[in-house]
Amino acid sequence: MPLIPEEPQIHESAQGPRATPASGRTAPTPRPVPGPRPAAPPRPGRPGPVRPMPAQRTPREPVVAAPGSSVPAAAPAAATPQIQLIPASAEGALDAAEEAVDLLLESGRAPGEVLVITTGQPHPWAAHELSFGETAYWAQHDAGDDVFYADASVVARATSRPVVVFAVNGGSDAVATALPLALGRAGTLLIVCGDPQQINSVLGAGV
Repeated sequence: MPLIPEEPQIHESAQGPRATPASGRTAPTPRPVPGPRPAAPPRPGRPGPVRPMPAQRTPREPVVAAPGSSVPAAAPAAATPQIQLIPASAEGALDAAEEAVDLLLESGRAPGEVLVITTGQPHPWAAHELSFGETAYWAQHDAGDDVFYADASVVARATSRPVVVFAVNGGSDAVATALPLALGRAGTLLIVCGDPQQINSVLGAGV
């Protein structure tokens, strides 16, 4: 008599049909592809997820103070260099200036950033270089790679440098004229070596 096929038994542990390759062996079940991970909570003390940047804001109109009100004004840009005064006599002003230059170089200033101006006797370096002619003397000034020493009478020809050392070693009449020029040549710092009373009288006159 004909055989009645038995109904297939379904086991609870079955995970669905598996692909059978041509060789007849059962292929391993493919591993699941990991999806996007949920965002981890931010750690204490650290910023959370980066938020999108807000849209660019429209620039605000300048604030106009109403009559009788006070609005703090913006600080003006620093245009005047700092002034340092080293008390010294006319005889010791040049030595004080030399010490100031040494300190500037030791603090990291480049030699070409320093200009030294004398009101009395010229600095020995300037006198020596001028003995070779003014052309060679001013060529070293234009090179700008070393400390340059100039007399107050020619300071108008010198170009600006970050630091100017002004030695009042005589020529009191030249101080009132040369000190404002020295201040104009100083980019960030003006060091004045001389009599405080004389210097303050010039500075107080509107320098």
